[in-house]
Amino acid sequence: MRKILMPPWRWYWLALVVIGLDIATKVWAVEQFRFGPPLQIIPGLLQFTYAENTGAAFSFLADAGGWQRWFFGAIALGFSAMVSIWLWRLPAAKRWEPFALALILGGAVGNLWDRMLLGYVRDFISVYYGNWSFPVFNVADMAISVGAAMLVIELLFFAERGKDSNESAEV
Repeated sequence: MRKILMPPWRWYWLALVVIGLDIATKVWAVEQFRFGPPLQIIPGLLQFTYAENTGAAFSFLADAGGWQRWFFGAIALGFSAMVSIWLWRLPAAKRWEPFALALILGGAVGNLWDRMLLGYVRDFISVYYGNWSFPVFNVADMAISVGAAMLVIELLFFAERGKDSNESAEV
């Protein structure tokens, strides 16, 4: 039992939690908002609603005729495999980078699940102000965004420190 909670397995478990949370919230959103009115969380700023996205981020290629389902699915599958291998190869002492990668992996697989099963991704979180609105998104999108931001922070602020400590350990 203890071995499945050790790196890299713990990071795959985190990705599975993200996938489960993503799918559960999408099922809830479909039941609540597919045929009903949006739910105002913060009036004038945040609401839960329902949207189907056949494209990629920000509905890119949403009206391309159907081929994008398989194209984006293949990209997500290849990317998920790459991230899985990257996670597997990370040193056990690392925490920030594998946490970020697990979030990205969980989000990518969560949206891949929708895309392959349904042909579109279910979105339900809407942020807006006046006439401006951000594209509707979901838990998987949030996980991908937070994980990507964490990787950028790692690269900008911590990569050199880790590199220096590795070099000094080799001497």
